[in-house]
Amino acid sequence: MRKKQWMAAVLVGLAVILVGVGSGNVKTRQTKKDKQENTQIVSGVQIVTEDGKKYYDFQDVKENNYRARLLEQVPRNSYDFSNLALDEETGYLSYKDTKGKVSAKKGIDVSEFQGETIDWQQVKESGIEFVIVRLGYRAYGESGALVEDAMFEQNVQGALDAGLEVGVYFFSQAISATEAVEETDFVLEHIQPYQITGPVVYDTEEIKDDTARTDQNTREDFTNFCKVFCDGVKQAGYQPMIYANMKWMAFTLKMEELTEYDFWYADYHELPQCPYDYKMWQYSEAGTVPGIRASVDLDLWFQEEN
Repeated sequence: MRKKQWMAAVLVGLAVILVGVGSGNVKTRQTKKDKQENTQIVSGVQIVTEDGKKYYDFQDVKENNYRARLLEQVPRNSYDFSNLALDEETGYLSYKDTKGKVSAKKGIDVSEFQGETIDWQQVKESGIEFVIVRLGYRAYGESGALVEDAMFEQNVQGALDAGLEVGVYFFSQAISATEAVEETDFVLEHIQPYQITGPVVYDTEEIKDDTARTDQNTREDFTNFCKVFCDGVKQAGYQPMIYANMKWMAFTLKMEELTEYDFWYADYHELPQCPYDYKMWQYSEAGTVPGIRASVDLDLWFQEEN
């Protein structure tokens, strides 16, 4: 989505939430099967109660509609998105909830796809406070080779030199617990020389329009590999985090088994559609940031204020 279109969508979404979304309005309607549904908007998420069971509705990036069972044992977020603000000049979102004592840092995530020359001082001066750098990935092929991102070292060092807080992410294609351990060790070895104070993120995703090594993985596999990675990262003294979109949370990861870990939630909808707790929101894949020639993902990192 082009920047102007995305900004317009965000403005419309913010207007809607300011008018009524945050109030928890309830609507009752009859379905085609004559079943009564109670619909409630909570923190911008549509919660539907049908026959005593709760569900939530959401759309993916292609605007396909989904309904998933709401897992009561998974902690929910309490963000009040009437506190969300858009800077029309930069396209950056900001969030500050003085009542709930939660604010958000502005950030980006980058990889070799953002090019070989990033002016990190310009990035910082534009208002960006943190960056999540791709450390590497496991290749799709049968060998599943572990590959360092071509710009990892340059991006990490450049961001640190500019005074930005830095985290990293690794794109997984693990098909066994042994490979998940290999990925963990690979990441820890590569971040050891640097002052990494941001999250160390495990990125498992649905591979669209291609064949992936992970096509035969089960929900249990993906969930277990997340545990292996996060536990290893935590034991090494870093802050683990799991990257996922709503479809991945709803239908692939067993969220009830991952409640002790933080999530980085990806959703380019005008307002986040996730009912569960998450610490970071990737809200755009088409950001424009001074110092970076290519488009870049934009993020908010929610933090409790003392």
